[in-house]
Amino acid sequence: MTGASGASVTGPLPKWQLALAVAAPVALGLGYMYYKNSSKPSSKPSRGKSKNSKKNGAPATDKQISIDIDCPPKSTTETETLLEKAQRLKTEGNKQFKIGKYDEAITQYNNAIEICPKENTEALATFYQNRAAAYEQLKKYSSVKADCKKALELNPKYAKALLRRARAMEYCNELESALEDVTTACILENFSNQTAIVMADRVLKQLGRQHAMEYLANKKLVMPSKYFIKTYIITFHKDPVLSNLQDINYNNLPMGFAKALKCVKEQEYDDVIPLCTEVINSSEPDILPHKMKVVLLRATFYLLLGQHDAALEDFGTIINNSTVSKDIKVHALIKRAALFMQLENPDKSFCDFETAIDLDPECGDIYHHRGHVNLLMEKIDEAREDFKKAVELNPNFGVAYVQKCYADYRYGMMERSKELVEEAMRNFENAFEKFPDCPECYTLYAQMLTELQEYRKADIYFAKAIEKDPCNATVYVHRGLLHLQWNGDVDKAIEYINKALEMDDKCEYGYETLGTIEVQRGNVEEAMNLFDKALALGRTTMELTHIFSLRDAAKTRLKIKERLGSDVMLNFQNIS
Repeated sequence: MTGASGASVTGPLPKWQLALAVAAPVALGLGYMYYKNSSKPSSKPSRGKSKNSKKNGAPATDKQISIDIDCPPKSTTETETLLEKAQRLKTEGNKQFKIGKYDEAITQYNNAIEICPKENTEALATFYQNRAAAYEQLKKYSSVKADCKKALELNPKYAKALLRRARAMEYCNELESALEDVTTACILENFSNQTAIVMADRVLKQLGRQHAMEYLANKKLVMPSKYFIKTYIITFHKDPVLSNLQDINYNNLPMGFAKALKCVKEQEYDDVIPLCTEVINSSEPDILPHKMKVVLLRATFYLLLGQHDAALEDFGTIINNSTVSKDIKVHALIKRAALFMQLENPDKSFCDFETAIDLDPECGDIYHHRGHVNLLMEKIDEAREDFKKAVELNPNFGVAYVQKCYADYRYGMMERSKELVEEAMRNFENAFEKFPDCPECYTLYAQMLTELQEYRKADIYFAKAIEKDPCNATVYVHRGLLHLQWNGDVDKAIEYINKALEMDDKCEYGYETLGTIEVQRGNVEEAMNLFDKALALGRTTMELTHIFSLRDAAKTRLKIKERLGSDVMLNFQNIS
């Protein structure tokens, strides 16, 4: 079910679950989440920040990437004597480094490099890497990159030099090269270096966002699938324009407005905005009493299309008009709140929700959609309260009821309370009796069972969801992922996802998920084609950033395959 934010309530699994489903870090961003979520869970969400996050645009200090300390060899020949002297100079350089005398350390490393026999490539690589560490402390990033390059020419699988050069490249905003280096290091270290994994995830997100912003500037906007829009409309129980389209007497409406509403009813969504614009620009007197409803309808479809500035303008026209009826203004505020979340401005979003509550505290749609936003932000307790209020105000609204059940389940998991989880499950079972024809009941219950690793039972309920709502492509994607988690059946997973894409060629989640699976299978070129299809359907910076992250990771994987060879990449593919 699509919520106010345009994301899917019963939509995509959390990205770390997708990583678990395919049993490996199939893309670097997912790889990090795989390892992060395989460790002991925290009762408090991180809000997306880590101790290694950047400040003021600079990468966090990586304490695990340091100078190398080796014991000097015993002297038996003239060549070894020179090497021994070079090692002693390096040791002196290390002492200067540790007390913060970086220029002095560089002098010692220079001397070590100068006298070290050229055939001792491993030692020379260490000297260059240590000198790069000193240059890094002095913020001389060109020198850092140059020395790491020399170290890697001498020792191509020197993970520490790769990580140091990656960080220097990140400082210089050379993100693609940084990603390639840090990914290579992660693979060489079999994803055992948590600091490197965090860095890889950070660079991947930065690069994904950079590409998303560039892409959005020239992106052709595409209306979402008919099913997406239909389910979005259903989440508004009392929308003053879109509720009860079947019961509207179109003969009592101005012709243009009636045409626009009939387009919504008949799912001819591409025609809605032009028809609304024609009505709004009309000077016919019979339009005036309906004009703000038409503006709300156009704003809604601007939001769905991803034409954010136009949507904000229309919502503002309604909200700033003192003569607009309460129900129209309240739903404009709800939808603008959703848009602010898409634009990553939660403060404005919650401000609009509060304004809507001040206008009409008895409107259940406000709490329903705010509950969804709180759930997306991992504010589980607040989401529970919102859904509870939504159910109290609209007791016959099955979508709000099952979302409350799901929020209760999430709260029980967060509190690690078996009793609360079991209570949530009982309430889900009550939902089947109260709302037997509500497909969201079965879908959310199946997702919960999947998270609890009750795979056989989850499959039964996904099948029931499909029976109740056979046109919901997203449920087929979920069921495909379930078979990956349950028994590693890749063919079955692909069969279900391809069924979803046949049913809905605008199912972004299907392209994204299938692309991720193809990366895991080593079909990287095919995966990138699938990610491109998902990008064409993305509407928000957040969505596009995530998809670009997957695509960038796949592209990087191709480059590393050329760099390291197929054998190393095969080992990467088999990590579990």
